[in-house]
Amino acid sequence: MCATGLATDPTVRTPLPVLGQNVTVPLVTGGEVAYAALDHAASAPALQRVWDDVAAYAPYYGSVHRGAGYLSQLSTELFENSRRTVGEFLGCRPGDQVVFTRSTTDSLNLLARALPRDCRVFVFETEHHASLLPWGDSRVTCLDAPRTPAEAVGTLERALADREPHGPALVCVTGASNVTGELWPVRELASAAHAHGARIVLDAAQLAPHHPVDVAELDVDWVALSGHKLYAPFGAGVLAGRADWLRVAEPYLAGGGASRSVSRRRDGGVDVVWHDTAARHEAGSPNVIGAYALASACRALTEAGFDALVAREEELVDRLREGLAEVPEVRVLSLFGDGAPRVGVLSFVVDGWNSSHFAAALSAEYGIGVRDGLFCAHPLVRTLLGEAPRTPGECGAPAAARPGERSLNAVRVSFGAGTPDEHIDRFVRAVKELVRDGAHWTYRTEDGRCVPDRG
Repeated sequence: MCATGLATDPTVRTPLPVLGQNVTVPLVTGGEVAYAALDHAASAPALQRVWDDVAAYAPYYGSVHRGAGYLSQLSTELFENSRRTVGEFLGCRPGDQVVFTRSTTDSLNLLARALPRDCRVFVFETEHHASLLPWGDSRVTCLDAPRTPAEAVGTLERALADREPHGPALVCVTGASNVTGELWPVRELASAAHAHGARIVLDAAQLAPHHPVDVAELDVDWVALSGHKLYAPFGAGVLAGRADWLRVAEPYLAGGGASRSVSRRRDGGVDVVWHDTAARHEAGSPNVIGAYALASACRALTEAGFDALVAREEELVDRLREGLAEVPEVRVLSLFGDGAPRVGVLSFVVDGWNSSHFAAALSAEYGIGVRDGLFCAHPLVRTLLGEAPRTPGECGAPAAARPGERSLNAVRVSFGAGTPDEHIDRFVRAVKELVRDGAHWTYRTEDGRCVPDRG
């Protein structure tokens, strides 16, 4: 059930159709402007293809699994076909499981629940909180931020070799940073992990919307991603990979769908036989539309061709970086250096500006949506800003944010397959004008954020 198709000519480098391209927003200075959505790293807009596919299916929506009715059977087939489509998109191996979840965060928490009791977990401090926090402090070794890809591999090798006891271990690593956009040496890290008897899970939340992800080729044990970053914002995520730990773990949620049979014992207790398939961790009525939307996005990106998508994005990244390089007051944040390859995610600070003030002015005066703060990666951003570690707060700007103060956080601009060239050009022009002329409006602090002062 597919509503539309996409061109596959690799020489065509035009944006993919996404929802919201015709949305206009008001400016505090008067008038309206087409909204420039440059916060894809948080949530990407839905592909038009995804929306059309979901709309075509919606009248046929029904309960999945075990339903005898036509719509139930159709929905079950669509749900399981979506699982296969996602598995193919991720290059899963025979025997791998594809478990539908709510998000990357949900996927990694599920995996955390499935780890052997004595499993050690190794993460770099550069990870998103979704990768840092699910494991529990007692079993985690947090590694210092590397300054080169080779240093990352060497640091991991030493940590794994020195672990005591030498039992099961898991490495969790991002594919592309949600702060700097830089690509990590996933294949090399996977090789190092396996050489030391460890397994590895790839956080592909920021990588999958921009580059192909192949579980077998990268030789990772699991991959986790979110639909809302993959142009399918319908509440679905995925954990895909090795089945053995998942098959024997306690179900992530206990309930209908996860159980194969349930019987009451004479002593009043309940005996349960759980499924050993992906259903074991998918209790309750599954998010059929979310799964189908995610599969639709996978098909759309595959048909568009990642070669063309990557080539176009690299052109936009170069255009963005060249434009910002012309503004001496702008400092782009980077772990691996200016020449490091990255996806369409870039964070920066501006001398003399608080980042919340700068982001507010971009929105209110130019109709450009970016993000400011610590991006749910507090240790990494503070390392990049050269700050001493502090007790983490919630994601977003600190309470002390006021216009004119030295930035304690950063601005992030992020884009993807649906971003028009004009949005990047408008962003660069806006940055230059704000640095040169200052804001044209006054702003105040409200709930720790800078907002336009409307009197």
